[in-house]
This record gives sequence, C-alpha cells and structure tokens, in this order.
Amino acid sequence: MPLAPLVEPGPPLTNAQVQRYSRHLLLGQLGPEGQRRLLAARVLVVGAGGLGAPALLYLAAAGVGHIGVVDDDVVDASNLQRQVIHTQADVGRPKVDSAAEKVHALNPEVTVERHHLRLDAANTRDVVAGYDLVLDGTDNFPTRYLVNDVCADLGIPLVWGSILRFDAQVSVFWSRPRPAAGGDAPAVTLRDLFPSPPPPGTTPSCGQAGVLGAMCGQVGSVMATEAVKLITGAGEPLLGRVLVLDALGARWNEIPLRPRPGARRPQTVAELGYDPAGSPAGSTAAACAVAPAAPTAEAAGAEPALPAISAADLARRLARREGGDDDFVLLDVREPAERGIVAIPGALSVPLGEVLADPDATVHRLGLHHPGGAGRELLVHCRSGQRSAEAVRALRDAGARAVNVSGGVLAWVEDVDPTLPTY
Repeated sequence: MPLAPLVEPGPPLTNAQVQRYSRHLLLGQLGPEGQRRLLAARVLVVGAGGLGAPALLYLAAAGVGHIGVVDDDVVDASNLQRQVIHTQADVGRPKVDSAAEKVHALNPEVTVERHHLRLDAANTRDVVAGYDLVLDGTDNFPTRYLVNDVCADLGIPLVWGSILRFDAQVSVFWSRPRPAAGGDAPAVTLRDLFPSPPPPGTTPSCGQAGVLGAMCGQVGSVMATEAVKLITGAGEPLLGRVLVLDALGARWNEIPLRPRPGARRPQTVAELGYDPAGSPAGSTAAACAVAPAAPTAEAAGAEPALPAISAADLARRLARREGGDDDFVLLDVREPAERGIVAIPGALSVPLGEVLADPDATVHRLGLHHPGGAGRELLVHCRSGQRSAEAVRALRDAGARAVNVSGGVLAWVEDVDPTLPTY
C-alpha cells in the first residue's frame, strides 16, 4: 500500500545537484521533488557493519542530506569480509569515524553525525528523536528490541534487516504509518513478527555461525531502497510484508505481516522493563556483541560468579599437564567450523548445543573421574567466554568441577599466542 511522503521537499535543486542526481530526476516516481525530499531527510543508521555499510553508501549516493551513524565498535580485520565501507587501513579505528569519512568522500554535500556510543535505555530516545527514519543494522537482540520499541513509541518508521549464514529477512516497521490519501496501512512493529527475543543460547551470532559477505550488500541495498521509498512516497514499502532471502537457492520470498490481535502496545520505554544497560528484561546480547559491565552478583542479587581461569593461567597449566604435573580436561564448546579457524591445543570438542541437550552424558563422555574417584577439573572455553559460561553452569549442575576460561579464544590469541588468527 502506498504511503504519504515522510519528508517535506527542501529548497530547489542547484545546477550541480541537477547534474549529480540526474538519474533520479528521470524517474517519474522521484523527480526533482523526490530528490528535494531526500536532500531534506535525516536518516539514522544503527550499526556501521555488514548491513549498515552498503546502506550508508547508497543513502549517501542518493543524496540523503543528513545521515547519523551509531556504533561503539572499532574496525577488526574479520569485518572486512562484508563491511565494505571500511578498508584495511581502518583496522583499529572507530567504525563511526571510518564510515563518516567514506560517506563524506562519496558525497561531500551530506552532513554526517557520528554517535560513537552504545545505545541504552538512557540515551536511545534522545538519539533517535532527531531523525525522520531509522535503519537497524545491529547484531544483537537487546539493541534491536530497544530501537524498535523507541521508534514505536516515537512513531518513527524503522527499516529492519537481519542476516545469518545464507539467509536474510527485510521489513519495515511503523507504529503510526501515514497512508496515502484514501489508503490504509498496518501499524506493525518487530514485536508483531517476533514478540520477544529468543532464549539465550538458542540463536547463534554471525561470529559463531558465519555469514556470506556478498549477501550483506543485497540486504543493505534493499534497506536503502526502502528508505528512499519512505522518504519520497514512491512505490509500496515493505510495511506489512517481510522479504525472506535464501541466497543459496537464489530465491526471494514474501510473507505477510499483520498486527497481533490483542498485543499490548507500550506507550513509553519505561513500560518496557529495560534495565540501565538497555536490555529488555530477561534477554542477553548475542555472543558477538560487547556486553556492558555488569554489577557484582551480590549487588544484583544474582547467583554467585562462576569459577574462572585466565588464558595465561590456562597456558601455564597446559605446560604442566604436558610434563605430567597437572591433570584436567580442556573442553571447546564452539562449532567445528570455528575450530577450523583457530583452536587451543589439547582441547576436546563438544558443541554447546550438545552440552546443553544432555549435560550428564557430556560429563560421562569426557571421562572426568579417575579410577580412585577423584574428579578431574574441567576447563571450558569458547570464542569469548559467553557460551562457555552457559556450558559451565549446566555441567556444574551435572556434578562436574567445571571452570570457565575467561575471554576464550580471543583472550588466548591476545595474551598467549598473537600469531594465531581471530574471527
């Protein structure tokens, strides 16, 4: 269904702008007025990663006049496989700086606002409120739901995309859509598609499962196209529809999306139950996200902290085990493909899903008991320490003397063997 243009036209085009955007001006659905709307628009892109990178480039090329970029991360070498706005020279730099420079180099007319921060319940409303439209290219569930809920509260349209391995989804959410004259439009949000985040540990992140880099370009470009359509009123946006991409099968499919009957529509962010870090109650960030510092277990009234060992101490214990002076089992709960990239020597492999499915069987399988009955210690690691913490809890409940390797493989590479690759 057509929607009314989101943004009023700006000033008449200059001769230089007519030349630059001439291919847009030839399109009857855009024309000079549509280009003036783009130049007057303010668009926020949350995440300068796999989806944000192509979206930012195409929004800048399209002449969106004011673009905001939110990201608290720095460029890593593993990002370059898909985050095409960054280059090798940008490794170690804040993503917002790298992205802003590339946008400005592509189109010096565009004003770029850098938000080098992590969105949370305290700042998201202030950041989002300054824009006409938001594109969500984030990689963790708490931020996705927080951005969705704030946009719903403010009545700001949200272009949403999600990718994993060879699959992707794209849609438009808007709690208070403005249909074209005589039309109708469904008021849908992310919670109509997915009412709540998945339970922790049930959905892998791109850092665990991988993602086809070129597919990010496909999805990010669709997101930029939807932004242009919303701003100018051209065509029929994906409001009330979800595009589903199967990249291996080269197929796009579409599913309808309607408001859930009787769904509660929170009116303020405070009603949503966010903690100070911005996460919906009971949810956790995906493993590839950098979690904010947490309060102590005693202060939060939570369960006691898990026993842990550093990567450096693990290296010392592995050396002692080689000499016969230590006895323990080292367990890697990552997926086999991750071990193919980098592995800690001497670790046995049982993926987290298998551990959680039957912790007792895992304890038996690892042979943690000496003939005399004294249980061997079980040191558990993953990529960053989050999945291994889940495994340690389950294995300790099953009777194992399980200990978490803090920081996982990332800490091992940083503190023990910097010659190894990371991902």
